[in-house]
Amino acid sequence: MAPNPQARAGRRAEQATNHLLFRVFTTIILVAVAFCAGFVLRSQTELVASWGVPLSEAEKQALSQISPTNTYDESVSARVGEVERILSTYSMDHVDITKATYSTLDDLMKATGDPYATYYNPDLYNNYIKETSERSYAGIGVVFADYNGRAYVADVFEGSEAEAKGVQQGDFIDAIDGENTASWSMTEVVNALAKDEGAVVSITWMHPSSVDAQTGEQFTTSLVCKVYEEANLSTELAGNVGVIKMRQITNNAADLVRQAVESLTSQGATAFVLDLRDNSGGYLTQAVDIASLFIETGVVVEIQTNEGTPTTKSAAGKKAITDAPMVVLVNKYTAAAAEVLAAALLDNQRAEVVGETTLGKGSVQVVRELDFGGAVRYTAAYYLSPLGQPIDGVGVVPQVGVAADDDPGTDSQLSLAIDTARALVPAA
Repeated sequence: MAPNPQARAGRRAEQATNHLLFRVFTTIILVAVAFCAGFVLRSQTELVASWGVPLSEAEKQALSQISPTNTYDESVSARVGEVERILSTYSMDHVDITKATYSTLDDLMKATGDPYATYYNPDLYNNYIKETSERSYAGIGVVFADYNGRAYVADVFEGSEAEAKGVQQGDFIDAIDGENTASWSMTEVVNALAKDEGAVVSITWMHPSSVDAQTGEQFTTSLVCKVYEEANLSTELAGNVGVIKMRQITNNAADLVRQAVESLTSQGATAFVLDLRDNSGGYLTQAVDIASLFIETGVVVEIQTNEGTPTTKSAAGKKAITDAPMVVLVNKYTAAAAEVLAAALLDNQRAEVVGETTLGKGSVQVVRELDFGGAVRYTAAYYLSPLGQPIDGVGVVPQVGVAADDDPGTDSQLSLAIDTARALVPAA
């Protein structure tokens, strides 16, 4: 029987419909695959090029910057630079370069593990320079020093309002005029306390059990800023023992010590106590010069840098101003260049050391300005004793240990130092 013409026409229509549906379905699949491949292959420019797909000029430039051996620069700048190039080429969003720089450098300095490492953005650094160099300000009767990136009270002036209100050595600042900071650095303290005479400042203090403690008793004081003057060096004669108290190693400290020794000798001193308690350090060159007053030859300090072999600072090679017995008195707040001086006299067997183990602040920080503004602060060197012993984190251990008295009217440390010095005087 011959096929029905209507049936043949129906089958042809059905085949045409199926063919059309197949083409539509195939087109949808291809579009979907291409769409997904666009995400997967977006950065695979080398693979896309191998398929014969033309690249844009930006993609060609990006591809040319990739090493064919897949070896990558391990520096931070190279990694950040790669991300910056990708974002600038492909990202729909704009990168705030200034904001990115500040946050990146902050994190970079923290990543060193150096508690003293700090990035000062241009505004902070310029303000710091202005406040510390262009004007002089009244103070609150407190000397601050730096330990592990935190400012602490190194000394409180006798008769000051701060002393009367209970501020003590070792105290930290929690807030100034209501502004709280996790740990106040020396720079931040200098800026915040840069006030004119007569200004009132409210400070919340923390009295910790040690300079390494993170918590402690808090108290708040209102202090009037005024000009305080306290002699950096004072002397007394205890029988035949001359006592020299030095609060900081200033830029004229060696001359002051020389004058003190000569004066006490003329008064009959045959032994000396160099009291470095609460001395937060200062000029290393002056510490070397002071040591040179008592030792003629020998290493005073070794300085370890990242160059490998330590460099040395030696005594000046001049005749000592006295050969009388000496005792160096130290405590837990003796720091930095003062520790260098104590270690030099100890290791060269020029003096006995009495008191408490010192702070252990045996590192050198450097502030270096940046070409694009601001500055970075970092640890550039460590002090070692003449015998090569580390000072940072260890301190100088006294030969004769004695703790401080709870009673401020008693000074057992000084009494023991004087007795020790007197016992070193040869019998007549």
